[in-house]
Amino acid sequence: MPKITYLGAGSTVFARNILGDCMATDALGDCEIALYDIDGQRLKESEVIIRAICEGLGGRAKITGYLGVENRKNALRGADFVVNTIQVGLYDPCTIIDFEVPKKYGLRQTIADTLGIGGIMRGLRTIPVLADFARDMEEVCPDAWFLNYTNPMSILTGFMQRYTGVKTIGLCHSVQACTYHLFDWLGIKDKLDGRRELIAGINHMAWLLDVRDKNGVDLYPEIKRLAKEKFDEVFWDRVRLDYIDKLGYYCTESSEHNAEYNPWYIKSRYPELIEKFKIPLDEYPRRCVEQIENWAKEYAELSVSAKAAPHTRSGEYASYIMEALVTGVPYKIGGNVMNRALIENLPPDACVEVPCMVDNFGINPCAVGRLPVQLAAMNMTHINVHLCAIEAAVTQKKEHIYHAAMLDPLTAAELSLDDIHAMVDELIEAHGNWLPKYS
Repeated sequence: MPKITYLGAGSTVFARNILGDCMATDALGDCEIALYDIDGQRLKESEVIIRAICEGLGGRAKITGYLGVENRKNALRGADFVVNTIQVGLYDPCTIIDFEVPKKYGLRQTIADTLGIGGIMRGLRTIPVLADFARDMEEVCPDAWFLNYTNPMSILTGFMQRYTGVKTIGLCHSVQACTYHLFDWLGIKDKLDGRRELIAGINHMAWLLDVRDKNGVDLYPEIKRLAKEKFDEVFWDRVRLDYIDKLGYYCTESSEHNAEYNPWYIKSRYPELIEKFKIPLDEYPRRCVEQIENWAKEYAELSVSAKAAPHTRSGEYASYIMEALVTGVPYKIGGNVMNRALIENLPPDACVEVPCMVDNFGINPCAVGRLPVQLAAMNMTHINVHLCAIEAAVTQKKEHIYHAAMLDPLTAAELSLDDIHAMVDELIEAHGNWLPKYS
Protein backbone atom coordinates (compact mmCIF):
# COMPACT_ATOMS: atom_id res chain seq x y z
CA MET A 1 0.00 0.00 0.00
CA PRO A 2 1.88 3.13 -1.16
CA LYS A 3 1.82 6.25 0.97
CA ILE A 4 1.23 9.56 -0.79
CA THR A 5 1.89 12.77 1.12
CA TYR A 6 0.25 15.83 -0.37
CA LEU A 7 1.88 19.13 0.62
CA GLY A 8 -0.40 22.09 0.10
CA ALA A 9 -3.64 20.18 0.45
CA GLY A 10 -5.57 23.41 0.25
CA SER A 11 -4.67 23.73 -3.42
CA THR A 12 -8.01 23.70 -5.18
CA VAL A 13 -7.61 22.18 -8.64
CA PHE A 14 -4.55 19.98 -8.23
CA ALA A 15 -5.64 18.22 -5.03
CA ARG A 16 -8.86 17.04 -6.61
CA ASN A 17 -7.25 15.89 -9.86
CA ILE A 18 -4.06 14.31 -8.57
CA LEU A 19 -5.47 12.49 -5.55
CA GLY A 20 -8.65 11.58 -7.40
CA ASP A 21 -6.48 10.10 -10.16
CA CYS A 22 -4.51 8.06 -7.63
CA MET A 23 -7.63 6.68 -5.99
CA ALA A 24 -9.05 5.84 -9.44
CA THR A 25 -5.97 3.74 -10.31
CA ASP A 26 -6.04 0.03 -9.43
CA ALA A 27 -2.40 -0.09 -8.34
CA LEU A 28 -2.87 2.96 -6.07
CA GLY A 29 -6.51 2.75 -5.01
CA ASP A 30 -5.80 1.38 -1.53
CA CYS A 31 -3.11 4.00 -0.88
CA GLU A 32 -2.57 5.92 2.33
CA ILE A 33 -3.02 9.64 1.74
CA ALA A 34 -1.53 12.20 4.11
CA LEU A 35 -2.99 15.66 3.54
CA TYR A 36 -0.76 18.44 4.87
CA ASP A 37 -1.37 22.17 5.10
CA ILE A 38 -0.63 25.04 7.46
CA ASP A 39 -4.14 26.51 7.08
CA GLY A 40 -6.71 24.65 9.19
CA GLN A 41 -9.75 25.77 7.24
CA ARG A 42 -8.27 24.90 3.84
CA LEU A 43 -7.14 21.51 5.17
CA LYS A 44 -10.63 20.84 6.50
CA GLU A 45 -12.19 21.75 3.16
CA SER A 46 -9.77 19.51 1.28
CA GLU A 47 -10.46 16.56 3.56
CA VAL A 48 -14.18 16.85 2.91
CA ILE A 49 -13.75 16.95 -0.85
CA ILE A 50 -11.05 14.26 -1.08
CA ARG A 51 -13.09 11.95 1.16
CA ALA A 52 -16.12 12.53 -1.06
CA ILE A 53 -14.07 11.55 -4.12
CA CYS A 54 -12.74 8.52 -2.25
CA GLU A 55 -16.27 7.46 -1.41
CA GLY A 56 -17.29 7.87 -5.02
CA LEU A 57 -14.42 5.57 -6.06
CA GLY A 58 -15.18 2.78 -3.62
CA GLY A 59 -13.67 4.11 -0.41
CA ARG A 60 -10.44 2.10 -0.54
CA ALA A 61 -7.94 4.84 0.39
CA LYS A 62 -7.00 5.79 3.95
CA ILE A 63 -7.01 9.57 4.36
CA THR A 64 -5.47 11.51 7.25
CA GLY A 65 -5.05 15.25 7.70
CA TYR A 66 -1.97 16.85 9.25
CA LEU A 67 -2.06 20.50 10.28
CA GLY A 68 0.89 22.78 10.86
CA VAL A 69 4.66 22.67 10.69
CA GLU A 70 4.84 20.65 13.92
CA ASN A 71 3.02 17.77 12.18
CA ARG A 72 4.89 17.88 8.88
CA LYS A 73 7.33 15.07 9.68
CA ASN A 74 4.46 12.83 10.70
CA ALA A 75 2.76 13.54 7.39
CA LEU A 76 5.97 12.72 5.51
CA ARG A 77 7.12 9.74 7.56
CA GLY A 78 7.37 6.62 5.42
CA ALA A 79 6.01 8.31 2.29
CA ASP A 80 6.71 6.74 -1.10
CA PHE A 81 5.57 9.81 -3.01
CA VAL A 82 5.40 13.46 -1.98
CA VAL A 83 3.33 15.79 -4.15
CA ASN A 84 4.01 19.51 -3.79
CA THR A 85 1.42 22.12 -4.76
CA ILE A 86 2.02 24.79 -2.11
CA GLN A 87 1.50 28.50 -2.77
CA VAL A 88 3.54 30.46 -0.25
CA GLY A 89 1.78 33.70 0.61
CA LEU A 90 -1.38 32.69 -1.29
CA TYR A 91 -3.36 35.06 -3.48
CA ASP A 92 -3.75 37.49 -0.61
CA PRO A 93 -1.36 39.08 0.20
CA CYS A 94 1.53 37.88 -1.96
CA THR A 95 0.06 37.47 -5.43
CA ILE A 96 -1.65 40.84 -5.07
CA ILE A 97 1.72 42.37 -4.13
CA ASP A 98 3.40 40.69 -7.12
CA PHE A 99 0.96 42.44 -9.46
CA GLU A 100 0.26 45.77 -7.80
CA VAL A 101 3.80 46.92 -6.95
CA PRO A 102 5.15 46.43 -10.52
CA LYS A 103 2.11 48.33 -11.87
CA LYS A 104 3.37 51.43 -10.03
CA TYR A 105 6.47 51.26 -12.23
CA GLY A 106 4.49 50.71 -15.43
CA LEU A 107 5.14 46.95 -15.60
CA ARG A 108 2.04 44.89 -16.45
CA GLN A 109 1.79 41.09 -16.16
CA THR A 110 -0.66 38.34 -17.09
CA ILE A 111 0.15 35.35 -14.83
CA ALA A 112 3.37 36.23 -12.96
CA ASP A 113 4.05 32.77 -11.56
CA THR A 114 6.91 31.49 -13.74
CA LEU A 115 9.04 34.31 -15.10
CA GLY A 116 9.09 38.06 -14.73
CA ILE A 117 9.32 39.86 -11.43
CA GLY A 118 6.26 37.98 -10.15
CA GLY A 119 7.87 34.62 -10.89
CA ILE A 120 11.12 35.70 -9.25
CA MET A 121 9.43 36.81 -6.04
CA ARG A 122 7.27 33.70 -5.95
CA GLY A 123 10.38 31.55 -6.27
CA LEU A 124 12.23 33.43 -3.55
CA ARG A 125 9.46 33.02 -0.99
CA THR A 126 8.98 29.33 -1.86
CA ILE A 127 12.56 28.00 -1.89
CA PRO A 128 13.08 28.34 1.89
CA VAL A 129 9.94 26.25 2.47
CA LEU A 130 11.14 23.61 -0.01
CA ALA A 131 14.48 23.51 1.80
CA ASP A 132 12.60 22.66 5.01
CA PHE A 133 10.62 19.97 3.17
CA ALA A 134 13.86 18.50 1.84
CA ARG A 135 15.46 18.29 5.28
CA ASP A 136 12.42 16.52 6.68
CA MET A 137 12.24 14.12 3.72
CA GLU A 138 15.90 13.23 3.99
CA GLU A 139 15.22 12.28 7.61
CA VAL A 140 11.86 10.46 7.50
CA CYS A 141 11.33 9.32 3.86
CA PRO A 142 14.73 9.40 2.15
CA ASP A 143 13.67 7.13 -0.71
CA ALA A 144 10.51 9.05 -1.64
CA TRP A 145 10.00 10.79 -4.96
CA PHE A 146 9.20 14.50 -4.76
CA LEU A 147 6.70 15.44 -7.49
CA ASN A 148 6.75 19.22 -7.81
CA TYR A 149 3.80 21.00 -9.37
CA THR A 150 4.42 24.42 -7.85
CA ASN A 151 5.58 27.32 -10.03
CA PRO A 152 8.01 28.77 -10.86
CA MET A 153 8.72 25.21 -11.99
CA SER A 154 12.26 25.58 -13.30
CA ILE A 155 13.47 27.69 -10.37
CA LEU A 156 12.00 25.44 -7.68
CA THR A 157 12.76 22.11 -9.31
CA GLY A 158 16.23 23.32 -10.25
CA PHE A 159 16.89 24.25 -6.63
CA MET A 160 15.72 20.88 -5.34
CA GLN A 161 17.79 18.96 -7.86
CA ARG A 162 20.98 20.99 -7.35
CA TYR A 163 20.94 21.64 -3.62
CA THR A 164 19.13 18.74 -1.94
CA GLY A 165 19.42 14.96 -1.90
CA VAL A 166 15.73 14.46 -2.65
CA LYS A 167 14.72 12.59 -5.81
CA THR A 168 12.79 15.32 -7.62
CA ILE A 169 10.81 15.56 -10.83
CA GLY A 170 9.02 18.70 -11.97
CA LEU A 171 5.62 18.21 -13.62
CA CYS A 172 3.38 20.42 -15.72
CA HIS A 173 0.33 19.59 -17.81
CA SER A 174 1.32 21.89 -20.67
CA VAL A 175 3.30 19.13 -22.41
CA GLN A 176 0.46 16.65 -22.80
CA ALA A 177 -1.99 19.41 -23.75
CA CYS A 178 0.28 21.12 -26.29
CA THR A 179 -0.51 19.32 -29.54
CA TYR A 180 -4.17 18.81 -28.68
CA HIS A 181 -4.73 22.53 -28.27
CA LEU A 182 -2.80 23.41 -31.43
CA PHE A 183 -4.71 20.92 -33.56
CA ASP A 184 -7.97 22.08 -32.00
CA TRP A 185 -7.25 25.73 -32.83
CA LEU A 186 -6.31 24.83 -36.40
CA GLY A 187 -9.20 22.44 -37.02
CA ILE A 188 -7.13 19.29 -37.59
CA LYS A 189 -8.07 17.25 -34.51
CA ASP A 190 -8.68 14.27 -36.81
CA LYS A 191 -4.89 13.96 -37.09
CA LEU A 192 -4.29 13.55 -33.33
CA ASP A 193 -4.74 9.78 -33.29
CA GLY A 194 -1.51 7.92 -33.95
CA ARG A 195 0.60 11.07 -34.17
CA ARG A 196 4.27 11.10 -33.27
CA GLU A 197 5.77 14.13 -31.57
CA LEU A 198 8.94 15.36 -29.90
CA ILE A 199 8.73 18.11 -27.29
CA ALA A 200 11.75 19.54 -25.45
CA GLY A 201 13.05 22.80 -24.03
CA ILE A 202 12.27 24.29 -20.62
CA ASN A 203 9.06 24.40 -18.61
CA HIS A 204 6.42 26.65 -20.18
CA MET A 205 8.73 27.13 -23.14
CA ALA A 206 9.32 23.64 -24.43
CA TRP A 207 8.98 23.32 -28.17
CA LEU A 208 7.00 21.06 -30.44
CA LEU A 209 10.14 20.16 -32.38
CA ASP A 210 8.63 17.50 -34.63
CA VAL A 211 5.11 16.26 -35.19
CA ARG A 212 4.01 13.67 -37.74
CA ASP A 213 0.76 11.91 -38.53
CA LYS A 214 0.22 8.16 -38.16
CA ASN A 215 1.79 7.61 -41.58
CA GLY A 216 4.95 9.54 -40.71
CA VAL A 217 4.07 12.64 -42.74
CA ASP A 218 5.56 15.88 -41.37
CA LEU A 219 2.63 18.08 -40.28
CA TYR A 220 4.56 21.31 -39.77
CA PRO A 221 4.10 22.64 -43.34
CA GLU A 222 0.33 22.40 -42.88
CA ILE A 223 0.54 23.82 -39.35
CA LYS A 224 2.52 26.85 -40.54
CA ARG A 225 0.03 27.54 -43.34
CA LEU A 226 -3.00 27.23 -41.06
CA ALA A 227 -1.41 29.31 -38.30
CA LYS A 228 -1.33 32.28 -40.68
CA GLU A 229 -4.72 31.63 -42.22
CA LYS A 230 -6.55 31.21 -38.91
CA PHE A 231 -4.76 33.85 -36.84
CA ASP A 232 -7.79 36.16 -36.67
CA GLU A 233 -10.10 33.25 -35.76
CA VAL A 234 -8.03 32.03 -32.81
CA PHE A 235 -8.96 34.40 -30.01
CA TRP A 236 -6.84 33.13 -27.10
CA ASP A 237 -3.72 31.67 -28.74
CA ARG A 238 -2.38 34.37 -30.99
CA VAL A 239 1.00 34.72 -29.28
CA ARG A 240 1.85 31.07 -29.87
CA LEU A 241 0.63 31.23 -33.47
CA ASP A 242 2.92 34.22 -33.92
CA TYR A 243 5.76 32.09 -32.52
CA ILE A 244 5.15 29.60 -35.33
CA ASP A 245 5.39 32.42 -37.87
CA LYS A 246 8.39 34.23 -36.36
CA LEU A 247 10.35 31.38 -34.68
CA GLY A 248 9.19 28.41 -36.74
CA TYR A 249 7.85 26.30 -33.86
CA TYR A 250 4.92 26.02 -31.46
CA CYS A 251 5.43 26.31 -27.70
CA THR A 252 3.91 24.23 -24.90
CA GLU A 253 2.45 26.82 -22.55
CA SER A 254 -0.48 29.10 -23.29
CA SER A 255 -0.38 32.48 -24.97
CA GLU A 256 -1.44 34.30 -21.80
CA HIS A 257 1.73 32.94 -20.17
CA ASN A 258 4.03 33.45 -23.15
CA ALA A 259 2.85 37.03 -23.65
CA GLU A 260 4.97 38.02 -20.63
CA TYR A 261 7.94 35.74 -21.38
CA ASN A 262 9.54 38.04 -23.97
CA PRO A 263 9.82 41.77 -24.81
CA TRP A 264 7.51 41.78 -27.84
CA TYR A 265 3.82 41.82 -26.89
CA ILE A 266 3.28 43.78 -23.66
CA LYS A 267 4.79 47.15 -24.51
CA SER A 268 3.73 50.49 -23.10
CA ARG A 269 4.82 52.17 -26.33
CA TYR A 270 2.54 49.96 -28.40
CA PRO A 271 -0.72 49.47 -26.46
CA GLU A 272 -2.47 48.30 -29.63
CA LEU A 273 -0.59 45.00 -29.33
CA ILE A 274 -2.71 44.06 -26.31
CA GLU A 275 -5.81 44.03 -28.50
CA LYS A 276 -4.13 42.50 -31.54
CA PHE A 277 -2.84 39.52 -29.57
CA LYS A 278 -5.78 39.39 -27.10
CA ILE A 279 -3.47 39.57 -24.07
CA PRO A 280 -5.38 39.23 -20.77
CA LEU A 281 -3.50 41.51 -18.39
CA ASP A 282 -4.03 40.66 -14.69
CA GLU A 283 -5.41 37.26 -15.70
CA TYR A 284 -4.04 35.27 -12.76
CA PRO A 285 -5.69 37.39 -10.02
CA ARG A 286 -9.02 36.94 -11.81
CA ARG A 287 -8.49 33.16 -11.88
CA CYS A 288 -7.58 33.09 -8.21
CA VAL A 289 -10.80 34.83 -7.21
CA GLU A 290 -12.86 32.48 -9.38
CA GLN A 291 -11.15 29.33 -8.07
CA ILE A 292 -11.56 30.42 -4.45
CA GLU A 293 -15.27 31.02 -5.04
CA ASN A 294 -15.78 27.69 -6.85
CA TRP A 295 -13.90 25.74 -4.16
CA ALA A 296 -15.97 27.34 -1.39
CA LYS A 297 -19.17 26.51 -3.25
CA GLU A 298 -18.19 22.86 -3.78
CA TYR A 299 -17.17 22.50 -0.13
CA ALA A 300 -20.47 24.01 1.05
CA GLU A 301 -22.50 21.64 -1.12
CA LEU A 302 -20.59 18.55 0.00
CA SER A 303 -20.69 19.59 3.66
CA VAL A 304 -24.49 19.72 3.54
CA SER A 305 -25.14 16.63 1.42
CA ALA A 306 -22.17 14.44 2.45
CA LYS A 307 -22.56 12.82 -0.97
CA ALA A 308 -19.92 10.91 -2.90
CA ALA A 309 -18.20 12.95 -5.61
CA PRO A 310 -17.56 11.43 -9.05
CA HIS A 311 -14.09 11.48 -10.53
CA THR A 312 -12.63 10.47 -13.89
CA ARG A 313 -8.87 10.06 -14.17
CA SER A 314 -7.32 13.18 -15.67
CA GLY A 315 -4.26 13.62 -17.84
CA GLU A 316 -2.05 14.84 -14.97
CA TYR A 317 1.20 12.89 -14.88
CA ALA A 318 1.39 12.18 -11.14
CA SER A 319 -0.76 9.03 -10.90
CA TYR A 320 0.78 7.57 -14.06
CA ILE A 321 4.28 8.09 -12.67
CA MET A 322 3.36 6.44 -9.37
CA GLU A 323 1.67 3.57 -11.22
CA ALA A 324 4.73 2.98 -13.42
CA LEU A 325 7.13 3.10 -10.45
CA VAL A 326 4.95 0.67 -8.47
CA THR A 327 4.07 -1.79 -11.25
CA GLY A 328 7.08 -1.52 -13.54
CA VAL A 329 4.85 -0.97 -16.58
CA PRO A 330 6.65 1.76 -18.56
CA TYR A 331 5.11 5.18 -19.09
CA LYS A 332 6.45 8.20 -20.99
CA ILE A 333 6.19 11.70 -19.57
CA GLY A 334 7.58 15.15 -20.17
CA GLY A 335 9.58 15.91 -17.04
CA ASN A 336 11.69 18.71 -15.62
CA VAL A 337 15.19 17.51 -14.80
CA MET A 338 18.78 18.72 -14.59
CA ASN A 339 20.35 19.14 -18.01
CA ARG A 340 22.97 16.42 -17.86
CA ALA A 341 23.88 16.31 -21.57
CA LEU A 342 20.20 16.13 -22.50
CA ILE A 343 19.98 19.35 -24.52
CA GLU A 344 23.45 20.04 -25.85
CA ASN A 345 23.15 23.79 -26.41
CA LEU A 346 21.74 24.63 -22.98
CA PRO A 347 23.90 24.79 -19.80
CA PRO A 348 24.23 21.81 -17.43
CA ASP A 349 22.84 23.76 -14.46
CA ALA A 350 19.61 24.47 -16.32
CA CYS A 351 16.41 22.66 -15.43
CA VAL A 352 15.08 21.38 -18.76
CA GLU A 353 11.86 19.70 -19.85
CA VAL A 354 12.46 16.56 -21.90
CA PRO A 355 10.85 13.17 -22.56
CA CYS A 356 11.39 10.73 -19.66
CA MET A 357 10.68 7.02 -19.40
CA VAL A 358 9.27 5.84 -16.07
CA ASP A 359 9.26 2.27 -14.73
CA ASN A 360 10.33 0.47 -11.56
CA PHE A 361 13.96 1.48 -12.27
CA GLY A 362 13.03 5.14 -11.77
CA ILE A 363 12.52 8.20 -13.94
CA ASN A 364 15.00 8.21 -16.80
CA PRO A 365 15.32 11.34 -18.98
CA CYS A 366 16.08 11.04 -22.69
CA ALA A 367 18.73 13.03 -24.57
CA VAL A 368 17.34 15.12 -27.43
CA GLY A 369 20.51 16.69 -28.87
CA ARG A 370 20.58 20.33 -29.95
CA LEU A 371 17.65 22.69 -30.19
CA PRO A 372 17.34 25.00 -33.19
CA VAL A 373 19.54 27.95 -32.31
CA GLN A 374 16.70 30.49 -32.02
CA LEU A 375 14.80 28.22 -29.64
CA ALA A 376 17.84 27.63 -27.44
CA ALA A 377 18.36 31.40 -27.37
CA MET A 378 14.77 31.94 -26.27
CA ASN A 379 15.19 29.35 -23.53
CA MET A 380 18.41 30.99 -22.36
CA THR A 381 16.58 34.26 -21.68
CA HIS A 382 14.60 32.29 -19.08
CA ILE A 383 17.48 30.19 -17.79
CA ASN A 384 19.49 33.33 -17.03
CA VAL A 385 16.69 34.49 -14.72
CA HIS A 386 16.28 31.02 -13.17
CA LEU A 387 19.96 30.73 -12.28
CA CYS A 388 20.18 34.21 -10.78
CA ALA A 389 17.02 33.68 -8.73
CA ILE A 390 18.34 30.37 -7.37
CA GLU A 391 21.65 32.06 -6.58
CA ALA A 392 19.79 34.78 -4.67
CA ALA A 393 17.88 32.20 -2.64
CA VAL A 394 20.97 30.14 -1.81
CA THR A 395 23.30 33.06 -0.96
CA GLN A 396 20.57 35.41 0.38
CA LYS A 397 22.31 38.27 -1.40
CA LYS A 398 19.98 40.98 -2.69
CA GLU A 399 22.28 41.77 -5.62
CA HIS A 400 21.27 38.51 -7.30
CA ILE A 401 17.59 39.45 -7.06
CA TYR A 402 18.49 42.62 -8.93
CA HIS A 403 20.39 40.52 -11.49
CA ALA A 404 17.45 38.19 -12.02
CA ALA A 405 15.07 41.12 -12.55
CA MET A 406 17.52 42.94 -14.82
CA LEU A 407 17.79 39.90 -17.07
CA ASP A 408 14.07 39.25 -17.32
CA PRO A 409 13.10 40.07 -20.93
CA LEU A 410 9.86 41.96 -20.23
CA THR A 411 11.19 43.85 -17.22
CA ALA A 412 14.34 44.89 -19.08
CA ALA A 413 12.31 46.06 -22.08
CA GLU A 414 10.04 48.29 -19.98
CA LEU A 415 12.10 49.64 -17.05
CA SER A 416 15.40 51.39 -16.44
CA LEU A 417 17.99 49.78 -14.19
CA ASP A 418 17.29 52.33 -11.45
CA ASP A 419 13.56 51.57 -11.60
CA ILE A 420 14.25 47.84 -11.51
CA HIS A 421 16.30 48.25 -8.33
CA ALA A 422 13.66 50.46 -6.75
CA MET A 423 10.88 48.03 -7.68
CA VAL A 424 12.79 45.06 -6.23
CA ASP A 425 13.41 46.97 -2.99
CA GLU A 426 9.73 47.86 -2.70
CA LEU A 427 8.66 44.28 -3.37
CA ILE A 428 11.02 42.94 -0.72
CA GLU A 429 9.67 45.42 1.81
CA ALA A 430 6.05 44.67 0.89
CA HIS A 431 6.55 40.91 1.25
CA GLY A 432 8.01 41.37 4.72
CA ASN A 433 8.28 38.10 6.62
CA TRP A 434 7.24 36.05 3.58
CA LEU A 435 10.87 36.41 2.51
CA PRO A 436 14.10 35.72 4.40
CA LYS A 437 16.42 38.62 5.12
CA TYR A 438 18.73 39.53 2.23
CA SER A 439 22.05 41.28 2.67
